[in-house]
Amino acid sequence: MAKTRALIVFAHGAGAPSSSAWMLSWRARLAALGDVVTFDYPYMAAGRKAPDRLPVLIECHRAVLADARARFPRNRPVVLAGKSMGSRVGAYVSLDEKVDGLVCLGFPLGRTPDAKRDELLRSLATPVLFVQGSRDTLCPLERLQAVRREMRARNELHVVAEGDHSLIVGKRILAASARTQEDVDATAFAAIREFVASL
Repeated sequence: MAKTRALIVFAHGAGAPSSSAWMLSWRARLAALGDVVTFDYPYMAAGRKAPDRLPVLIECHRAVLADARARFPRNRPVVLAGKSMGSRVGAYVSLDEKVDGLVCLGFPLGRTPDAKRDELLRSLATPVLFVQGSRDTLCPLERLQAVRREMRARNELHVVAEGDHSLIVGKRILAASARTQEDVDATAFAAIREFVASL
């Protein structure tokens, strides 16, 4: 575990709010590493289904980060963690805001080459940990690996074997390997803990 507790701003994905069961379970894990701040983007807070445009998402994310920095003690690692869309927006925020690390839970790189998303990752200077399911159709591992080789930022990858975009492994696969989803999540969290400790 990190010697100094981190400040972690944790953003939700496109389809579910910060109060979803998935977000709450991961927030509880991340709390072992520091103070965790979650929030809802404007569209989600207003009950709309379609995400806001990217500039609105980025501005909201930046405002939450600024508020978190004002409320919590300084001189600690600041980490932007996010699920899917939230990790992508966090990556954009890190281009202009000094943060110590990015934790991307299911980064949505896309099924096919996307120049903007590829360039975003190549532009990063902030260390980043990707936690990706091997069955994630929104981010084929071979695509991510190709972009990672072109990144200038320090980057690491933890693969959740047989995991989907939400890092969930099918019940039959779990039963066949005598594992539980909690085992899978614990292994992923161990990789996050090691990454945050290295910042």
